[in-house]
Amino acid sequence: MIEELAEIVCDIGALLLKWRDTGTCEGRWEGTQFKARADRMAHRALTEELKKIAPAIPIVSEEDEASIRGKRPDCYWLIDPIDGTASFVGGFPGFVTQAALMKDGCPSVAAIYAPVSDSLYLAERGGGATLNGRPLRLSPDRKQAILIDNYPEPRGAARAVYEDLNFRRYIECGSISLKICKIADGTADLFFKDVIVRDWDVAAPQLVLEEAGGILRDCRGRQIRFDGDNTQYEGLVAASTPGACHSVVSWYETFQRKELCHGCADSCRSSRR
Repeated sequence: MIEELAEIVCDIGALLLKWRDTGTCEGRWEGTQFKARADRMAHRALTEELKKIAPAIPIVSEEDEASIRGKRPDCYWLIDPIDGTASFVGGFPGFVTQAALMKDGCPSVAAIYAPVSDSLYLAERGGGATLNGRPLRLSPDRKQAILIDNYPEPRGAARAVYEDLNFRRYIECGSISLKICKIADGTADLFFKDVIVRDWDVAAPQLVLEEAGGILRDCRGRQIRFDGDNTQYEGLVAASTPGACHSVVSWYETFQRKELCHGCADSCRSSRR
């Protein structure tokens, strides 16, 4: 099935490039997310192709409000037709299309395609991960040196972790999924985000990263699970080694305490005025 899934995401990626070249980027802002017409078009195309290879398997998609409500099935496709829509609309390369076959609360097969760079990430649970056919395997001795995030320079909590933990380099990338995959392929060492993320953001790249030897946790260091009603998570830490993950989780606990103290101090100063 992984070969068929790989062909499908590559075909959808080709459509995304075609749509962007022909100006199919109109949409609207929903909170902090931009929803493009191409999101819905990609959802329809990806759903149709998955139904051809496995008509009995239900599909849960970010772009299908009815499918994301309630408890997830025991076996289903979890898809994000465009992860990194802002990059897609803005003419930047950092967007992907992705799908994961979920079984018993875990991703078992995953395919992620970044069409601009023609990068195809595949993974099977227990079978390893690849980038364009090349096996991915992270060294357990890899040093924590390169941080990745979605701004031209580190901002907010990412800037604090960059400075406090003495990272040497910073890389900009749009899609959450692609940032995690760039940990798996060795481009970067750490991706940290202290905002709520959803299961369709992280299921497919989690499998790629873990099969490559990396680790994905929430900001508290807890394992990200996809069973039951767990569909959103308190931030994430994607790291090339368990040690790097642990150091960031420990740093984040201290960082939050400092932020809380600063907030209390500001409140006290305001109340005295």
